[in-house]
Amino acid sequence: MSDRDALAGLAARVAGSVGAFARDDWNAIAGDNPFVSHEFLTALEDSGSVGAGTGWQSAPIVISQDDGPPLAAMPAYLKSHSQGEYVFDHSWADAYERAGGRYYPKLQIAAPFTPATGPRLLLSEEALAGPLLAAAEQLCVQNGFSSAHATFIEPAQIELFEDAGWMLRSDIQFHWHNRGFASFDDFLASLASRKRKDLRKERAAAQEGVEIVRLQGDDLKPAHWDAFWGFYQDTGARKWGRPYLTREAFDLFSERMGERILLVLALVDREPVAGALNFIGKDALYGRYWGCSREIRFLHFELCYYQAIDAAIELGLSRVEAGAQGGHKLARGYEPVETMSAHWIADPGFRNAVADFLERERAGVAADRNYLQARTPFRKG
Repeated sequence: MSDRDALAGLAARVAGSVGAFARDDWNAIAGDNPFVSHEFLTALEDSGSVGAGTGWQSAPIVISQDDGPPLAAMPAYLKSHSQGEYVFDHSWADAYERAGGRYYPKLQIAAPFTPATGPRLLLSEEALAGPLLAAAEQLCVQNGFSSAHATFIEPAQIELFEDAGWMLRSDIQFHWHNRGFASFDDFLASLASRKRKDLRKERAAAQEGVEIVRLQGDDLKPAHWDAFWGFYQDTGARKWGRPYLTREAFDLFSERMGERILLVLALVDREPVAGALNFIGKDALYGRYWGCSREIRFLHFELCYYQAIDAAIELGLSRVEAGAQGGHKLARGYEPVETMSAHWIADPGFRNAVADFLERERAGVAADRNYLQARTPFRKG
């Protein structure tokens, strides 16, 4: 199909929710990433985790023919703040507003509260990428929004944003890569001797007097979510001031996509004392939330990192994405990986200033990544 044929008779529009579309129609273009699935995004909407009063107003942009199903879409949100994005633009907002501009609202193209890579342009034809991004720009211009931002874009889509003239920004996460390991011990054998011993000691200490269970699909019960909700609230209050997700969100995740969830719980005397929540993709395990009611040495590393590696090996997944930040992941076999976001800014003067900042920032991020890569725990030579 030519580009012209792909665009004939199509129109872009903004919907009020992902829930306005049939599940199968949305998922037909969403692919296999759990965080842009109809199940995940509508669970956020239906649970009140996004919507009125949250600063995240659903505004998915879709391209379709007449009233037919979407042929292209982006999960987009009108944002009145910069929380829950994990790509920090607070300094941009401050600079623009000190110069007399109005930074918010802005358009955020993302999986809310989820610093995991994935498609941000859901396409039946690659030729629709340009028109979809043009529609996002037009929405900003028509409504006086300062900017549009797409975060944690999967590598295969970076070029689509670059071709449309969006500015690219890089950052660093730590991911574990499965190099054909048959077991955790096989992974340990790839580490330097001292690091291998350190990891074994940490696992032994974390597991002493603790039972660890992994739950998925029908094994997930309301009592498990009640326990995890307590852990999540504690972590959310300490990290972000308030948790992003409502209690109902976890029930809806379990109901709508339980087979794509892996909940790891630590039990002492059969009572949950800590938990880590993961989502399962086609080729990756995504670590999302952790919390505890009791401090046990190294238990955080065991539940979030080592159990994730174990599970990824068992499931035949190629990597573990363990979330944002956390240099402590490096010593535990998680390697520095570049993550990318793309930004469109309406005001030409502000756009030039941000472009200059990004060029300088990019050099620093590259240097940091090289420094970290040289300090991975794997055997040299």
